[in-house]
Amino acid sequence: MPPASQAVRRNGERMKVKCAIFDFDGTLFDSMFIWDQVGEIYLRSLGKEPQPSMREDVRALSLYQSACYLKQEYALSLSVEEIMTGINQTIEHFYIHEVLPNPGVIDFLKQMQMDEIPMCITTASDRYQIEAALSRCGMEHYFDAIFTCSEVGHGKDEPVIFQKAMEYFGADRSSTIIFEDAIHAIQTAKADGFEVVAVFDNSEKRQTEIRNLSDCYIEDFKHTEEFWEFASAE
Repeated sequence: MPPASQAVRRNGERMKVKCAIFDFDGTLFDSMFIWDQVGEIYLRSLGKEPQPSMREDVRALSLYQSACYLKQEYALSLSVEEIMTGINQTIEHFYIHEVLPNPGVIDFLKQMQMDEIPMCITTASDRYQIEAALSRCGMEHYFDAIFTCSEVGHGKDEPVIFQKAMEYFGADRSSTIIFEDAIHAIQTAKADGFEVVAVFDNSEKRQTEIRNLSDCYIEDFKHTEEFWEFASAE
């Protein structure tokens, strides 16, 4: 386990951050849309045209429920298990070959690394997908660890994954910053006493609530002045 970094200085000011915890989808990488569109993409790969309402129809469904829905509504000859496999392969292809970091992310991570702030990822996605995307984009060296909800055994409706990431660095809540775009994860982290930097993402519609709930809000990683001011505060 790497030691928590010493407090560093930026522009002569002492920084309070000893570790930074980043969400992956929507925060670091422009990948949330695949979860909204995967059913449509998969159907089109089978020569079927999705109905306009399909995205909303499956939004709250599990993978199994979505596969059952597609089989019934679009008269697919494949089994439910085959449909589930096909959806997973569509997502896998996207992470391995296509997904890209959000604008400004790499420069921001470089600056964080220069300021000796240890970083890790907490994600609901599978580890191999995240590792594949990071490796393809030459970004794996910025992160000391990856924590996944499936490996931890808890989703982001509970703070366990954030706690484990913090403990990994030997930090505490007052010196840990969480970067998140989803309101449910922000609510969880705030309720457990963490400081949260909210990052805008188009897939999250409750931006007013997020602004009010977070400790710091950034539109994107190309404009992070508010974060550095927040991180340097005593």
